[in-house]
Amino acid sequence: MPEQEIGHIEHYFSKAMVAALKITKGTLKVGETIHIKGHTTDFNQTIDSMQIDHKPVTEVKGGDDVGIKVKDHVRDKDTVYKVT
Repeated sequence: MPEQEIGHIEHYFSKAMVAALKITKGTLKVGETIHIKGHTTDFNQTIDSMQIDHKPVTEVKGGDDVGIKVKDHVRDKDTVYKVT
């Protein structure tokens, strides 16, 4: 499946299983699928919810810092791709 790089992980909160994601380009909407890839990370996941400053959002764009719930451990600097 084609993928488009949209950003990277800036921080991972292990207790909440939430990743702080910096969107560097493109857009991301709830319901879309992402692929997180890094040194030891490699999985796909559908976005169920996103938050900016603890407020739910349905779409983010380049320049946004967003929190997403992740199903597995991610690491700082992991690359995030949108599966198109």
